Amino acid sequence: MLKLIPLPEHDRPLVFAHRGLSSEAPENSMAAFKLAKEKGLPGVELDIHLTNDNKLVIIHDKTTKRISPGTEFIVDSSSSAELAQVDIGSWFDPAFAGERLPLLSELFEELGKDLYFDIEIKSDKSADRGLEETLAKLLKAFSYGPERIVVSSFNPIAIKRFKAFCPDIPTGIIYFIDDEVPKYLQRGEGRWIGNADFLKPKYTQATSFGLAIGRFFNGRRVLPWTIDDPAEAERVLKIGCDGVISNKPHKLGLPGLPRQTGL
Repeated sequence: MLKLIPLPEHDRPLVFAHRGLSSEAPENSMAAFKLAKEKGLPGVELDIHLTNDNKLVIIHDKTTKRISPGTEFIVDSSSSAELAQVDIGSWFDPAFAGERLPLLSELFEELGKDLYFDIEIKSDKSADRGLEETLAKLLKAFSYGPERIVVSSFNPIAIKRFKAFCPDIPTGIIYFIDDEVPKYLQRGEGRWIGNADFLKPKYTQATSFGLAIGRFFNGRRVLPWTIDDPAEAERVLKIGCDGVISNKPHKLGLPGLPRQTGL
């Protein structure tokens, strides 16, 4: 079966600012997403959880502790109203004091027509809490499809579940070799469980041999993360990766983007 191509209408390389422009603003904040747009970046990667009142909130961790010291809301057990009170900017820089956790719907309303999006489903269990269906409904409400959206996850069950709702949107399996990832998923094996369209390895696992094998078996595209070194960005693109995910994409010297010097 042929696999869907991520964002087929957009120029290569695809470029995603990781959690927004997280090298210059608090990760997954509206400030970071706006800054990505201002720097001329075409896409952003972000993480979503489902709150206990069925809202999709943009945050990486399970709790607010790391990005809002002194708080420890468990995201999936908290309401969107509770989470909206959390300051996620001060830890990064006092200049960003007062930044709040955005909802995915708020990001779409603010910047949905200006960027393309890699939406990572944060889920480490197979149980269905309704996140994938809620995401599918939101995308349909905004009329967003494969021209603007890809969806990815470490969890192949989450990918498979989302695919049942939105079969036309490309899905990616994320992986890397680390104790936090089950051994049976460390090399992208979830591609078969979730029937993923493309692969998202840690950049060190993107090799010319691996891409050659991948092209032979069903031709899944590869979008590695997280690359902040211009030499590494050049390497993965030369071996055939479709793009890069980076904390500093505006400093990688990629074609079609404003060039800035220094890291």
